[in-house]
Amino acid sequence: MHQISDKVFAEDFLFEVEIATPLLPSPYETYPYLLIENFLDEDTCKSIIDEAREDHDVTEAALKSNNNSSNTKIRNTKIHKLSTPHQHIYDEALNKVRSSIETFFSLSLTHATQPQLLEYTKGSFYKAHSDDSSVLVREGEIIGFKQVAPQRKITTLLFLSEQADEITTPYQFKGGELSFSYFKDAQGKTITFSPKMGSLIVFGSNPIYTHEVHEVTEGYRLSVAQWHDAIV
Repeated sequence: MHQISDKVFAEDFLFEVEIATPLLPSPYETYPYLLIENFLDEDTCKSIIDEAREDHDVTEAALKSNNNSSNTKIRNTKIHKLSTPHQHIYDEALNKVRSSIETFFSLSLTHATQPQLLEYTKGSFYKAHSDDSSVLVREGEIIGFKQVAPQRKITTLLFLSEQADEITTPYQFKGGELSFSYFKDAQGKTITFSPKMGSLIVFGSNPIYTHEVHEVTEGYRLSVAQWHDAIV
């Protein structure tokens, strides 16, 4: 295992294969990702959730297979659009933390995609994946990665609803953890993050940060995903 931050180790093979943009922050950071709590306040998060629940202009986000049919064995989510007022609030909040992101990853952010409002309901999930690359597998073993979205350097993921052991409000869900497939703690346990309302997590879009959204077993999981280009 390679130690990539004070509390996180990454699997060795990641440093033996070619990765187009192997972006990582300083190894002296506590974690290799940046967590910003209270990025949006509770009332704003609930307002966006309420609006999404009433939105009928929704798109299936399942990946496409070779025959162009939806491959729901890999991804089973839906995409909404942020309303214009909520888009302004989100953009203003992101501008306030831009310098913190740039300092943490030692880069300069440039262009970004439109934010995607991602809906996960009971049974929804997203299997392990990288945001900028496809995995190359031979005889059941990972042999490398093919970069397919080089403009994605940084991923920002905002959690609007919150994980809970028991559902007591319309703004909670069970299951739906975010885990980083190749990251381990000192005890060898996979690094897993339980979403908290209003928190923004920022990480590299490259395969080192391969991640998975575990199946939602109950409730309503809503998040905002955005991908950013940068000068590194």
